[in-house]
Amino acid sequence: MPSPTLPPPPPPEPIRAWPDRESLLADRARAMDELSRLSMGASRLVLLWLTAAGFAVGWGLVGGALKIFEEQPDVVSAMFGVILACMGAGFLLPTGIVVGLGMRRDKTVRARLLQWSSLDSDPRTDARFRAPGLSLCWFVPSFLLCALGLWLSIVTPADAQPGRETYTQVAVMMGLGLILWLTGLLGITKAVSHYRWAVRLLPSSAA
Repeated sequence: MPSPTLPPPPPPEPIRAWPDRESLLADRARAMDELSRLSMGASRLVLLWLTAAGFAVGWGLVGGALKIFEEQPDVVSAMFGVILACMGAGFLLPTGIVVGLGMRRDKTVRARLLQWSSLDSDPRTDARFRAPGLSLCWFVPSFLLCALGLWLSIVTPADAQPGRETYTQVAVMMGLGLILWLTGLLGITKAVSHYRWAVRLLPSSAA
């Protein structure tokens, strides 16, 4: 699916040619609406979760391959382990690329949102960008993912007993915990950053 085209940044100050302030505010509102949707829309949250799920599946497959090789397999089992490892890499590499591209795109969206919002202020339209409910929709599940990931990363090695859990099992669970923790951290960071931006925007609008 092609990525939506981002609204362009505002033109440099020497070549700005809005006929009046109302035209500037209209363009500003349209650009900020689109950039906010591309940054904090529900589809972005779903994409974050799907990416994390793909990474977790890939890591689980790699863990399955490591477990097979840990048990000194025969030729058939070793071949199956290689297949699992290749399948895991098939999940890990694309999702890693998606995460990297997504973070780069989010940085661009954030920069353009700041550029457009700094052009002027409009109390009539700026108030809707606070969107505390939307920020909570990002923050609450992301916080729960962080807590679950941190719990897995700490409790798994602490409760591991020789002869019951192998090093591979502990490593796989800690890796899953790390994936959950990082996913939650990304969501929390985005929610807090958006809300702080909106809160700073409103006082400037009222000034």
